[in-house]
Amino acid sequence: MVIAGLVVILLLVLTLPFLVKPIEENLEPFLFVMGVAAALVSGVMNKHLILEALQEPIMITAAVFIAGALFYILRKQFASFMDKVYQVIPVWVVVFLIIVILGLVSSIITAIIAAIILVEVIFLLPMERKHKITICVLACFSIGLGAALTPLGEPLSTIVVSKLNGEFLYLFYLLGRFIIPAVVVIGVIGAVYTFWAMRDQNKLGTSELAATTEEDALLEDEELEQETWRGITVRAFKVYLFVMALVFLGQGFTPLIDKYILTLDSRLLYWVNMISAVLDNATLAAAEISPQMDVLQIEAILMGLLVSGGMLIPGNIPNIIAASKLRINSTEWARIGVPFGLVVMIIFYVILF
Repeated sequence: MVIAGLVVILLLVLTLPFLVKPIEENLEPFLFVMGVAAALVSGVMNKHLILEALQEPIMITAAVFIAGALFYILRKQFASFMDKVYQVIPVWVVVFLIIVILGLVSSIITAIIAAIILVEVIFLLPMERKHKITICVLACFSIGLGAALTPLGEPLSTIVVSKLNGEFLYLFYLLGRFIIPAVVVIGVIGAVYTFWAMRDQNKLGTSELAATTEEDALLEDEELEQETWRGITVRAFKVYLFVMALVFLGQGFTPLIDKYILTLDSRLLYWVNMISAVLDNATLAAAEISPQMDVLQIEAILMGLLVSGGMLIPGNIPNIIAASKLRINSTEWARIGVPFGLVVMIIFYVILF
C-alpha cells in the first residue's frame, strides 16, 4: 500500500502541473502538499523531519531575498550598465558569456547566486519573452551542471564528496571532462539561438512587434509587476516553500527508492534518475552513491541526475528561482527543457557506455 501510494503521488507530481492550470500557477504549494502526503504515506513524518524542513530553506531563502533586494535597490544602475554593455557587445555574445561564465563559477558562488544574477540579466535582454524563456532554460541547465564541480556549488556535490570521502576538487576531476565541454556547448547553442532570434526580431517592423498577443502582453506586465518589495518577498517565500517540499518529497519517497531503484544496473539507473526532474537530486544522490561503486557507476548516476535536473521546474533550485522571477509556467519550461534534456541524456549515455 505504501509503494502504491507513493507511485500515485509521483504520477500526480508529474502530470497535474501540466493538466490543471491553477496547480501550474501555484506549483510551490502543490509540491509542498505532495511532499507532506509522501512523508505521511511512507510513515517518515516526525518532529525531526519537520524541524529539518523548517530549517533547511532558511539560508537559501535569505540569499534569494537579499540578492533580490540589492538588485531592486540598484535596478536603475544595473539597467544602465547593461544598456552600455549591449551598445558595445552583441547580445548573442553576452548570452554566450552569461551561460558559460555563470555555469562555471556557480561551483564557487553557488547555484543560487548564479541563478539570481542570471534572471536579472535575462530580465533586461532586449528580446521577446518567448526567447528569454528559451535562454533561461538553457542557462539553468548550464548552472545545474557547473555547480556540481565543487562542494560549494549545490547540496548534491556536498553530499557526494562527503559520502565518498573525496577532496575539494574530487568532482572536478571526476566529471569536469563531461561538464566543462557541455557548459561551453550549451553557451554556443544559446548564442546561436540568440543570434537567430535577434535577426528574426529585427526583420519585424515596429508595428509588428507591437502587435503581440494579449496573453503575451499580460505576462510581460506580470513580469514587470514582480519588481516590487512585495514581489521580492513573495518570491523568497515561494523558494522557502519549494525547499520544504523537496525535503518532504525526498524523505517521503525513500521506501520507493530503496526498494526499486537502488538495485538497478547503472545503465538503467542512468535513465531512471530522470525522476530527479521532480525530486531533489541531492536526496537521490545520497541514497544511491556508495564508496563500493566503481568510477563508471558513480559517473553514470551523477550525470543522469545533473542533466535531468534541468528538464522541469522542480528539478533544481535555479529553475524555481528563474521560473518565479520570469513567470515561466511548467508547460513553457517543459516544452524546452524536456526535449533538450533528452538529447543531452542520449549524448552522455553514448559517451559513458
